[in-house]
Amino acid sequence: MTPALIGIVFVAYTALLFLIAFFTGKKAGDEAYYRGNRRSPWFVVAYGMVGASLSGVTFMSVPGNVLRENFYYIPMVLGFVAGYAVIAKVLLPIYYRLNLTSIYGYLDMRFGLRSYKSGAAFFLLSRSLGATLRMFLVISVLYEFVFKAMGIPFGVAALVFILLILGYTFRGGIKTIVWTDTLQTTFMLAAVIISIICIAQSMGWNLGQMLVAVKESPFSRMFDTDPMAPRFFVKQFVSGLFITVTMTGLDQDMMQKNLSCRNIKDAQKNMYTCSASILVMNFFFLTLGAILGLFAQKYGIVCTDTDQLFPTIAIRYLPSIAGITFVIGVLSAAYSSADGALTAVTTSFTIDILGVERRGLSEQKRKKVRYIVHFSMALLFLLLIILFDKLKNDSVINMVYDIASYTYGPLLGLFVVGICTRWKVNDRLTPMVVILAPILSYAVNALCRICWGYHFGFELLLLNGLLTVVGLYAIRKK
Repeated sequence: MTPALIGIVFVAYTALLFLIAFFTGKKAGDEAYYRGNRRSPWFVVAYGMVGASLSGVTFMSVPGNVLRENFYYIPMVLGFVAGYAVIAKVLLPIYYRLNLTSIYGYLDMRFGLRSYKSGAAFFLLSRSLGATLRMFLVISVLYEFVFKAMGIPFGVAALVFILLILGYTFRGGIKTIVWTDTLQTTFMLAAVIISIICIAQSMGWNLGQMLVAVKESPFSRMFDTDPMAPRFFVKQFVSGLFITVTMTGLDQDMMQKNLSCRNIKDAQKNMYTCSASILVMNFFFLTLGAILGLFAQKYGIVCTDTDQLFPTIAIRYLPSIAGITFVIGVLSAAYSSADGALTAVTTSFTIDILGVERRGLSEQKRKKVRYIVHFSMALLFLLLIILFDKLKNDSVINMVYDIASYTYGPLLGLFVVGICTRWKVNDRLTPMVVILAPILSYAVNALCRICWGYHFGFELLLLNGLLTVVGLYAIRKK
């Protein structure tokens, strides 16, 4: 598959997104940008959220990571399903009852202004790092197979990508994203299915033979039973539950789409449908990872970076149809993750940090502030992508969850105390607590590894949240 063909696919798919943005962005004001006028059909949101939840990390990093960690990701996915049920039954009723635009407004009502801004700040930090890391993964593929051959620097490729996302989101916001996510999910599913079919044909397998080969391969182990291992299956399940509660239920990006549904019942239907779809889709991705590994073994393909296994095989070793659908799929994953993140951080910074709704600004001034923040966040994303290009040294799926363990932990602690207790805390001291909790978590993690050989996995999120709860208990008002 030539760089020119990949470039054509890139331009054509991007043009289609701009066409959707043109129609959905007409006469779109602040209410459409932030909450889609509360008219989004639940089944459209649910279907689109599958793509947004999977992202480019799942698309490339999960299959590649099978070579190193087998199917150990499955217990975590089962935890995801349990986490979605908690969101539907506990968090969504609160958000709808309070009629929130930004979900962190709950912290203002429960604890006070500084707690509110602390929660919003940690969301902005976590979503900015996580989203740009996902974007970096996809841009690196486009750079390797398209821009590099043209002699274009990585920074320029990243700039082009950011400008395109900026172009189709700055007017319609969440109203546009609900519909573009639907398109992106469709192409992502098609890419996985077509890739599996092409690899199976090249290996001479029918469906039954393929499933037997995957089952008998060394990659199909699902449960790591070593309690000291980072991927111990109990830790994976519990971590998956809390990762979903925090990275979806306490995340403005994901909840903004749910809050655009007509009512609470539709939003809950969305959650249940999305959880079942996530389970099925992740099984597809892990199966794809196993057959990619078997294909690589047969043909002597070596990838030191497991994130590059899927793109390398799809573009260089499979028929053009597989390469084309892969490029469209990875673009779908990238855009789906990036556009929602850019809209969400713009919403959170504008409403939570700048407080435009509190200040009583005219609609024209609010829109001007929103545009400035939107462009500023796009610039921040660009700088972070370039930084990750210099620092990446691990599978991106692991890096995303490592970052989340530190940055979402304080959010988890704040919401647990807010929902499960009646404590009133000293609001002035909350920023100190949420800053100290990740620092102490890092210290405990290092100490356990050095002294006892225990490696924290994604359960570090729980430790971080627990330390936040302890800190809030210490500053509670008697």
